Amino acid sequence: MTGRSFRCPGVDPEVAVDAPQSIPFITSIPMPMTLEELARLLGAELHGDGTHVVSGCAGLEEAGADDVSFLANRRYAHCLATTRAGAVILSKEDADQLDNGSALIAEDPYFAFREAMVAMYGFRPRSEPGISEQAIVHLGAKVAASCSVQDFAFIAANARLGERCVVYPHCYIGENVVIGDDCTLFPNVTIYESCVLGDRVHLHAGCVIGQDGFGYATHEGSHHKIPQVGNVVIEDDVELGANCAVDRATVGSTVIGAGTKLSDLVAIGHGTRLGSHNLIVAQVGLAGSVQTGSYVVMGGQVGVAGHLKIGDGVQIAAKSALKDDVEDHAVVGGAPAMPLQLAKRNYLAFMRLGEYVRDLRRMKKQVEELQRRLDETKRD
Repeated sequence: MTGRSFRCPGVDPEVAVDAPQSIPFITSIPMPMTLEELARLLGAELHGDGTHVVSGCAGLEEAGADDVSFLANRRYAHCLATTRAGAVILSKEDADQLDNGSALIAEDPYFAFREAMVAMYGFRPRSEPGISEQAIVHLGAKVAASCSVQDFAFIAANARLGERCVVYPHCYIGENVVIGDDCTLFPNVTIYESCVLGDRVHLHAGCVIGQDGFGYATHEGSHHKIPQVGNVVIEDDVELGANCAVDRATVGSTVIGAGTKLSDLVAIGHGTRLGSHNLIVAQVGLAGSVQTGSYVVMGGQVGVAGHLKIGDGVQIAAKSALKDDVEDHAVVGGAPAMPLQLAKRNYLAFMRLGEYVRDLRRMKKQVEELQRRLDETKRD
């Protein structure tokens, strides 16, 4: 079968490629290695048997003799006494707490564990290049020959896909969409017309990019839709978790900055501009025209009102509600958001609110009794 025999009437012959009817996947099998090899790869200092072979990665409590584990959070240091891991990646300060197995001393244990995972497992295997017979690709679309377009994907007119992109089943890529190199669209991703993705963008299942923003003008008792004629621009190295939604701008662009990572179920309002390397946890909602700086972190279920500016390096605790701008490097929490230490004190006070009410009632009765006695004394 060749790429020219698609159900769609016509595919550009210059980009059509031969493809098997079913695009196979390669199973990822962990790569065993000695601790000496692993230490060399990680740039770590090995304390223990360098000839010991590890063939997997696991948490401290689950690891066995063939696994490498790690300690990055000292809350779990107690697990070092009982872990059965063949080796543990940890800092020099924590190394003396490890009684069993070997130690791999690293400056950044968490990143070193990440490097071990990459070395032993790699990332999700890429599917073979080719365009499925069951995909629909418009004659005017430009799809690089190195791409994999799987069953029931739809690519509209004038869409352009760069090198080595993977489009999973049931994805929709609208007209005039531009997608860079090495991007992955997992099943059921929808990209509306004229949106732009940079290189190495990964959109997990169910993401919707470029749907109309929530824009209505209320006039004489009715809500009248405002045409949303902008688009969405997702810069390089962005990853969006499952079922994220990014509204297209009313005019101009909604922008997701380079290196930014979103967890699942994040909603980005129209005209919002996220800076670079933001980390946004699940169920966060940003209203329209929000601007964030670089390296902003938002915990789960944060809500941000429209037109706010959030500075560089800001950290926002889970379930916070922002109604005001936030200065660079501030750490805030609560609803409404305030400096996090103040929010913690307020929350601790709230937890004892019932006790305070009981005390207040008791004090009120005491005051009333004292007033009664005072009145009696005056009458006497």
